[in-house]
Amino acid sequence: MYSIELNYICTMQNKQTFKFEFVALMASLMSIVALSIDALLPALPEIGTVFNVKNPNDNQLLVTMIFLGLGFGQLIFGPLSDSFGRKPIVYIGFSLFVFATLICVTTKSFEMMIFGRVLQGVGLASPRTLSIAMIRDSYSGNYMAKVLSIVVMVFILVPVIAPTLGQFLLNFYNWESIFYVNLAFGVVVMFWFWRRQDETLSDKNRIKFTPMLFFNGAKEFIKHKNAVAFTLVSGFITGSFMVYLSTAQQIFEQQYNLGDKFPYIFASLAIAVGLATFLNSRYVVKFGMWRIAYLGTIAYCAISVLYVVLFWSGINPSFEVLITFFALQFFAIGFLFGNLRSLAMQPLGHIAGIGAAINGFVSTVMAVPIANYIGSFVFDSVLPLFIGFSVFGLFSLLIFLRLKVLHK
Repeated sequence: MYSIELNYICTMQNKQTFKFEFVALMASLMSIVALSIDALLPALPEIGTVFNVKNPNDNQLLVTMIFLGLGFGQLIFGPLSDSFGRKPIVYIGFSLFVFATLICVTTKSFEMMIFGRVLQGVGLASPRTLSIAMIRDSYSGNYMAKVLSIVVMVFILVPVIAPTLGQFLLNFYNWESIFYVNLAFGVVVMFWFWRRQDETLSDKNRIKFTPMLFFNGAKEFIKHKNAVAFTLVSGFITGSFMVYLSTAQQIFEQQYNLGDKFPYIFASLAIAVGLATFLNSRYVVKFGMWRIAYLGTIAYCAISVLYVVLFWSGINPSFEVLITFFALQFFAIGFLFGNLRSLAMQPLGHIAGIGAAINGFVSTVMAVPIANYIGSFVFDSVLPLFIGFSVFGLFSLLIFLRLKVLHK
């Protein structure tokens, strides 16, 4: 059932063309996720105050738990989309997101708010995962990496405006309005998706739904060593980066007393990631996604290790020095996200839904405990964050080196 047909390979290797609306729509689907995460960052202290949260670090759960939901949701929606098509499953996931958002804005309990964020993540796993599956349905090879890089660039650049938008809504309305604006944006994207996007998974390429659908897909996934390896690397990089997402507001507000400038700092650093993903989209077809991702991993390790060596005392450097290291670190990350996804998905075109689900689930479920553990040490120093970058960057580099030996 899972053998790759020769004519399927030939079809995917035909000359591929860039479709602007398709790429923009896939980027918008993923951006619903980014907006739901990043627009809320400026409101974390206020939400913690409203719900009488004693430990400020617990506010990080409003960020990390949505990732947990994203991880598990992919295991549901990815396999189902291989049987029933991409579009119907996107609608189901978004409906769950709507329900979860209503929980978040009406609850009087912080625990229920956390549950709502997890449920939001489960629902958002559908457009996030299936946008990748739809890209894999439509493209392959380095050109797929080019398209995915552009989509990821938009996804990453959303944080340029999201915290600023969140701060604006917080100043003139309330924290609940952030959820309502996220919901409104999602409705607009869903309407566009419904009107303009065709189903990308043809009937002949669908897998018959059985109780063993996921199990059989997982067995097929494990057969592809590159898919497994690059999924692990994605988990290491995403986890260490997620520590920054969940602690950034705390670092700049409490350690540097720059809470009022946080949206602008966050935006400027997101631009570094966006610039790298843009450059990747320009050069990945020429140089190849494997080579660029390998060099990006080396840079990721070198930058973080240099910070640890220079500031091992734990005393924070000046704001300008910290921003420089963050910008360099995130510039390296920009060459990783899209390429790692593409490298993992390349051999999985015949099970793109399940493949995207397992890739997303494993990398996310790895990332959440990594982020929670490292984040628990970020009190009065940024050093634990860069130690996390270093450790998991080195793990990623070791995997690349192992694959390099195997492919010789």
